[in-house]
Amino acid sequence: MNRFGYLQDKLFQVSLLAYAGNRLFIRPHLAGFFHSHLHWIWPFLHSHLDDLLLIPAALPVVLWIQKVTGLRKHDHPPGWLEMAAHFAVWSVMCKIIGPFWLHIGVADPWDVLFFAAGGAASCFWWNRPVPQHQSSSNYT
Repeated sequence: MNRFGYLQDKLFQVSLLAYAGNRLFIRPHLAGFFHSHLHWIWPFLHSHLDDLLLIPAALPVVLWIQKVTGLRKHDHPPGWLEMAAHFAVWSVMCKIIGPFWLHIGVADPWDVLFFAAGGAASCFWWNRPVPQHQSSSNYT
């Protein structure tokens, strides 16, 4: 089985970069451009891209913290059950507890669909078969 890269994982790094780029550059500085030229993609960039990136950008950090604190006993990529558990907790926290009790965020059920889509795509990626390279000793 493959060893999970945690903070060195490429999907995590790309997702974090995309999240930061959308949050810090695209949404605050390019909203007018997207409204006038690419109006069809603005609702996705404004409302759903961050949700799609939640699991690939946040789960490796949480799993790394769990590994460092001893709560996670292995270095395998997150499996479906592990990803689903985090998806369920984050969905309840971000879309029920936050909006209704803490008055933070918006209770948009579409966001949960994007959490799930990002989580499923990430889980497929992290658990894909990686070809093993043969060592030179196999050629002697």
